[in-house]
Amino acid sequence: MSISTTSIVFFGTQEFARTILAGLLSNKKFLVQAVITQPDRPVGRKQIMTASPVKILALEYNIPVFQPESLKNFDFKKTIDTVPDLNVVAQYGLMIPEAIINTPKFKTINVHTSLLPQYRGASPIQSVLINGDTETGITIMLVDAGMDTGPILSQQEITIDPTDTYETLDKKMAVVGNDLLLITIPKYLDGEINPQAQNDSLATVCKKLDRDTGRVNWANSAAEIYNLFRGLYPWPGIWTTWNNLRVKLLSVKPSNEDLSPGHLKINKKSLLVGCQHSSLEILEIQIEGKNAQSAESFIAGYAPNNQNFV
Repeated sequence: MSISTTSIVFFGTQEFARTILAGLLSNKKFLVQAVITQPDRPVGRKQIMTASPVKILALEYNIPVFQPESLKNFDFKKTIDTVPDLNVVAQYGLMIPEAIINTPKFKTINVHTSLLPQYRGASPIQSVLINGDTETGITIMLVDAGMDTGPILSQQEITIDPTDTYETLDKKMAVVGNDLLLITIPKYLDGEINPQAQNDSLATVCKKLDRDTGRVNWANSAAEIYNLFRGLYPWPGIWTTWNNLRVKLLSVKPSNEDLSPGHLKINKKSLLVGCQHSSLEILEIQIEGKNAQSAESFIAGYAPNNQNFV
């Protein structure tokens, strides 16, 4: 049998990680003794300093929170009162040094949002959507010095719905990840799991995202652009330019009407823009320096018929 209560230091930042932390906190088998999350960041147009979802939850439970800019010089043993049995990582976002990985008795495990060895790296959920995949999954893995290269403890597949965006798929995967983690940890501690080395020859690596990732190439198909929208919604979003202004496309869907790439056409109250052999319908739009508005409001205010997005 495994020890009655497993002490854990949790590393995580985003909403996905908050769900994982909440699952650990609700289970009497685990004692979360400390949380390490990214520093508060400026958010929104007013750049208000905002705590991570993980920090907010940890403080509700009076759990000590540490927010180093980097773990490179973070003295884990001196900072954490008692060395934990296990480190658990979920969407933390910073590199963890080997010294920290190997300090706990049972080392460090990660809840990774892909079916490793596919989609190693910073943006696995976004990447499966951008690539139009119909399936993804959760991998519980041991952390090593590489980037998502450690041995696999467990995996579970997840179906991607055609209308899933990053926002919806992230929530779906968090629920699955939480359930799988709570099943996997006791088996791992009891020695019931034989960690499986990844097949590096099958590995794919996804890139870190930035705002430029979302620039639309209208020479692509409507399906490709829609998948880009799905993967980058709500951040960083997709965008184009019109009349030398940056324009965010906040809601879109594919259309069958054949228009030349980038060409804008008003169809009654609908706004269509041409792609390769098809078009995209714009449902909600935001012009640089303006508030978000419906396509109907954009049409009424700017009469963009027969102009172009570039």
